Amino acid sequence: MEYQFIRDPLFGIRCKMTDEHILVGRWLSDEIGPERVAEVVKWIELVEREPQTLVDMGSEIRLTLTRQEALLESHALFMDDESLLDAYRDDQLEFDEEGLVAACGFEDFKALIHDFSEFISKR
Repeated sequence: MEYQFIRDPLFGIRCKMTDEHILVGRWLSDEIGPERVAEVVKWIELVEREPQTLVDMGSEIRLTLTRQEALLESHALFMDDESLLDAYRDDQLEFDEEGLVAACGFEDFKALIHDFSEFISKR
């Protein structure tokens, strides 16, 4: 998993990732940021101590964390209101699921959070 952290003068600290993991970068930049990274570190420690599934329902992205993987899914995948999707059908547009789901191994996720935490501490 490749990533880069940048300090954007307009949007603050951002995480840029490859297309395959773009949702992970968006989640880290927009849902977690420097304010909640310590909370994510605690989640990782909890999952390491006691095998369990931890779910965080963010405002736009859901994280499901297990000892095997971190799965991130956009809430757009779980829309049950067909009337919202009918507008796309009428315009002959398709609902593209690419970029709405991303997963990585637990150890890779742990390394990402560790590196992000170190990056933000070097202000």
